[in-house]
Amino acid sequence: MSPSASASSSGPAEELAGARRNVAGLVSDASRRDPAHPALIEPISGDELSWGQLDTTVDAEAARLIQCGLQPGQRVVLRMPTSSAFCVSLFGVLRAGGVAVPVGPSVPARELDRVLDSAGAGLLVAAGDDATADEAASRIGATRLDPPATPGSGAVAAPGPPTGGEDVAVLAFTSGTSGSPRGVMLSHRALLANLEQYAALRPAPTTAADRVLLALPLFHAYGFGPGLLQVANTGATAVLLKRFDAAEALDVMHRYRVTTVVGVPPMYRAWLRLGPDRLAEGLRTVRLFVSGGAPLEPAVLAGMRAVTGLDVFEGYGLTETGPVLTSALVGGSAKPGAVGRPLPGVPSRGVDPVELRLVDSDGRSLDTEGDDEDTGVVAVRGPNLFSGYWPDGVGGPAELPGLGPGWFRTGDVGYLDADGDLHLVDRADDLIIVSGFNVYPHEVEEVLLEHPGVRAAAAVGVPHPQRGEAVRAVLVPVEGMQPTAEEIVEHCAARLARFKVPVEVALVDSLPYLPTGKLARRMLRSP
Repeated sequence: MSPSASASSSGPAEELAGARRNVAGLVSDASRRDPAHPALIEPISGDELSWGQLDTTVDAEAARLIQCGLQPGQRVVLRMPTSSAFCVSLFGVLRAGGVAVPVGPSVPARELDRVLDSAGAGLLVAAGDDATADEAASRIGATRLDPPATPGSGAVAAPGPPTGGEDVAVLAFTSGTSGSPRGVMLSHRALLANLEQYAALRPAPTTAADRVLLALPLFHAYGFGPGLLQVANTGATAVLLKRFDAAEALDVMHRYRVTTVVGVPPMYRAWLRLGPDRLAEGLRTVRLFVSGGAPLEPAVLAGMRAVTGLDVFEGYGLTETGPVLTSALVGGSAKPGAVGRPLPGVPSRGVDPVELRLVDSDGRSLDTEGDDEDTGVVAVRGPNLFSGYWPDGVGGPAELPGLGPGWFRTGDVGYLDADGDLHLVDRADDLIIVSGFNVYPHEVEEVLLEHPGVRAAAAVGVPHPQRGEAVRAVLVPVEGMQPTAEEIVEHCAARLARFKVPVEVALVDSLPYLPTGKLARRMLRSP
């Protein structure tokens, strides 16, 4: 499957927002509405771009890429931290008709080689002092470019064949929860549809009057989707931080009067550790907190509510789903342990809603709503779904028995409560199978966190000669406490079935997380 002729999921809106059928059109639209309105602010450097300046700069970047030989559908790897330069590069690639391939600025050489080779990228944009990028580009034979100047020169790209709709806009390589990372093909259609679905929520996640803190990695779907692209969709202002430091972020939010936070659980945990007085002062201009990327602990939700008087609205999604599937904003209240309900459609824009079903291992729908004793794999359908994995579209939306075509099984296991809110139990890939019995890590972790000496916990499966697998607990102790393995086992044995009790216990200084805040379980499976 070519990058400019990918398969649809279910009923994409061909007339979706006319000029917006190419994602880069979001910048042009915002510039036409209010060219002087701030688009991007980098507090550390003090640099600022208005929407008019950003539109001109994106034109200049598109012209540069075309002059370097970029053809419609060709892949361009972007290896930069969260910054104005990254934003300009992303929109410049799309405006020039290319496919953006964002990667982390610190990915090791071997992984960068794999992405460049797999994507067949001919261009690589990275910081000027990035020796790893230099060497990788040389090995693969790609042209290496420095980040674009901001603001740009105002050069206008020569018009080429229009791209948009079903053409691939972003090739996003997943973090690879099992096996090697795979390239997720996200079309202009999918990204734009998800923006429409998310923008239809009330209160609106982002408005033109908002200043949105983006301290997330923009190379990840959560950062560039409901973060950067939604800012462009509404003509809001993004306040960009290359890395998150809790105290520094509070100072920035106070100085720039940030109103909306697109966050992940580690951010909220870090803020709560600063104390209520400082937190309340730093966050006093915020009207909305959202969280995604990983489960938000009920204690963190309660802590933020106690300090600010505001809920943190949790959502759920995957790179493959454009990325947002559900949000607590749909129901209007933040419910501990729940990730909300499926996003609505926008009939006036020709955008269908997200459909969600729980299915068994054969893909057959389960009648489980309101019964948390019965779980299933989350399956979804909607115009926001990806077009399959690179390069041939394998693994994309498909037919499920009794449900019809266009469905994608996420691999996440959950249940629906009586209100229709989704509760995630765990990833199917993270299941621990002990003597034929399923053990969900989240269930074990909840019990571990009940121990007074445990500050953070993870449960993973490790090989066992008799049981096939057994549970390994990796714990971060409360400062000044050192619970023993015997204490932890005894604590769990009183609260869990025998086969769920850890057989190994390890104490560590901290747990490893991916840039999105998701626990990196693979790193915990060996001593």
